[in-house]
Amino acid sequence: MEATHRLPNGETLVIREAEALDAGPIIEYLDVVCGETDFLSFGAGEFGMSLEEEMAYLEQSRELDNRLYIVATVGHRIVASLGFDGGGRPRTRHGGEFGITVRKSHWDQGIGSILMDSMIEWAQATECVTKINLRCRVDNDRAIRLYKSKGFEVEGTVRRDLLVDGVYHDHLLMGLTLED
Repeated sequence: MEATHRLPNGETLVIREAEALDAGPIIEYLDVVCGETDFLSFGAGEFGMSLEEEMAYLEQSRELDNRLYIVATVGHRIVASLGFDGGGRPRTRHGGEFGITVRKSHWDQGIGSILMDSMIEWAQATECVTKINLRCRVDNDRAIRLYKSKGFEVEGTVRRDLLVDGVYHDHLLMGLTLED
């Protein structure tokens, strides 16, 4: 999977499946983006995977038919990523949850939408993924609008799911059912 897109700012964006060699740059990228927003499930210094663990995760992502990790680059710099993890058991492998991040310098360029379209297209091409889930803070209006524009529906709320700087936040559970 590799696709090129022209961004509104004139830059060329490349979307591709991550490889084990991307582990170091991905960790560096995540260290930056986790400090740019409080909407993520981890903050600065909390990612918690070693280089070796990230490499193994990326290798396994390329092997499993219900896992995807894609990066978006401008030049050789990662500006966004999306990871989808499907269930590990026969009864749950059809569904999974994804997370998405975009570097603040590249917000408002449509990158999140492009990544989500890539994931949905990938999921539709698999022979197993029929349900895509996500968690989103209830106060992340921009993200909620994006998810709804892609067909995701609110399926529930998890109260006090995230604790940031001593303040609890609720998460919306959202899902997209793919046509069989």
